[in-house]
Amino acid sequence: MTDGPLIVQSDKTMLLEVDHPDSTACRKAIAPFAELERAPEHIHTYRLTPLGLWNARAAGHDAESVIDTLIRYSRYPVSNALLIDVAETMSRYGRLQINSDPANGLVLQALDVAVLEEVLKSKKVAPLLGKRIDENTVAVHASERGHLKQALVKLGWPAEDVAGYVDGERHSITLTDTWKERPYQTEAADGFWYGGSGVVVLPCGAGKTLVGALAMYRAQATTLILVTNTVSARQWRDELLRRTELTPDEIGEYSGSKKEIRPITIATYQVMTTKRQGIYPHLEVFDSRDWGLIIYDEVHLLPAPIFRFTADIQSRRRLGLTATLVREDGRESDVFSLIGPKRYDAPWKEIESQGYIAPADCVEVRVTLPEPDRMAYAVAEQEDKYRMAASAAEKITIVEEITKYHENDQVLVIGQYLDQLAELGEHLGAPVITGETNIKERERLFQAFRTGEISLLVVSKVANFSVDLPEATVAIQVSGSFGSRQEEAQRLGRILRPKSDGRTAHFYSVVTRDTVDADFAQHRQRFLAEQGYSYRIVDAESIHAGDFTSN
Repeated sequence: MTDGPLIVQSDKTMLLEVDHPDSTACRKAIAPFAELERAPEHIHTYRLTPLGLWNARAAGHDAESVIDTLIRYSRYPVSNALLIDVAETMSRYGRLQINSDPANGLVLQALDVAVLEEVLKSKKVAPLLGKRIDENTVAVHASERGHLKQALVKLGWPAEDVAGYVDGERHSITLTDTWKERPYQTEAADGFWYGGSGVVVLPCGAGKTLVGALAMYRAQATTLILVTNTVSARQWRDELLRRTELTPDEIGEYSGSKKEIRPITIATYQVMTTKRQGIYPHLEVFDSRDWGLIIYDEVHLLPAPIFRFTADIQSRRRLGLTATLVREDGRESDVFSLIGPKRYDAPWKEIESQGYIAPADCVEVRVTLPEPDRMAYAVAEQEDKYRMAASAAEKITIVEEITKYHENDQVLVIGQYLDQLAELGEHLGAPVITGETNIKERERLFQAFRTGEISLLVVSKVANFSVDLPEATVAIQVSGSFGSRQEEAQRLGRILRPKSDGRTAHFYSVVTRDTVDADFAQHRQRFLAEQGYSYRIVDAESIHAGDFTSN
């Protein structure tokens, strides 16, 4: 037994003692291969997963270095069976390789013939392959490169794709000299570029768009950028015009209102996945130019049709950008196989400690349903319970108290239900932005908020993603998409831009106790706990009394 900060358990969970003097070094050492599950105040829980170990292997870490790290930092002897399992899991990555052969085109090559024989028996793999070339090699239908990678991951034999990429149509991209990239942005862009394709994970407000610009500069090629909505598309356009020498004529918008295809084209997921008579007519944008780079903003939200088309364009370099790889549909393995492995990941608290995002104070305010409403809730149908609890009238009074306390701050009130948001807007005398608000009006209100002309906005989930509101310092969440951890991350991200005066951001979640609202809130908050944030719990009565500090 040593005095290490880590307890490695045979069920593949790892407990890290935060207050140990070596905890920081240990956390950095295990970050490439361990998935953080929980991060309350004193003990952080990590887990070893096949996907995490394969991500590490793809990034150049071998089993020997992983095992050495576990042994070096573990307080107790590590189970030999676990160490063997780590080595064997990591050795599965790359036993099969997808390569380019001058005589036969795309091929699947085996470093282990027995593995090749095993996967050839799979009914899902066989149709993706062509003729057997020799004992170690099978032809791959070029259009099936992505589908094959998906199938092999599901079989537990992830292939290393070394077939390379086409350069695409060249297009000159020069960075302006009016900004200097942050060190982690350079590391992220380099990690992606030298890895070929993959995902960069950075906190909201840490400048993922700038990582995209750096990747474009390295590619020097036509680029297709896929984003969540039209507001995000226009923010990308403005940022590229500010950070590069690209002209407005070189950047096209492909959205519900415009259909421009230019050397740099920014398209929305919404228009790309519009279906007509059983087909997706706008997916042809992928084929409209000889793209050298495709960027997927908020890759954790990638819709299924985009996954399917991405499987067909594996010869193009692909960069995924996200604040979290948590997907509520569990399709992380599809991101790994189709976009690429995780190439860079920076913990939120680490970026905060460097001063690049604002520190945040997270508070859960608990309200109680009055007795008549409690009885109505108790006998309600299960599918109606969350809306009843999330839309409790008591929340309006609390939001009024909080906004009054923060009357000198820029405040966002965020919710899901339109009638609840309309009522809040009326009580607070604040404009409301929902999916029904037209793009021009949204942009006008967001701009008024940025300039300080408006200090209070009520917004629906349209503001969850890729909306740049650097002056926002307070967010009040009144309802959300059930237990969505990714939404919690995005909503906190709205207020994490560093403040010019160094102020702390404040994130309030107003929750109805003893209901499914509280249950979902606990699940939603898990992501923030994973990132090292902790919620203070405050009773509504304390807020009424003007006390915002009680536990």
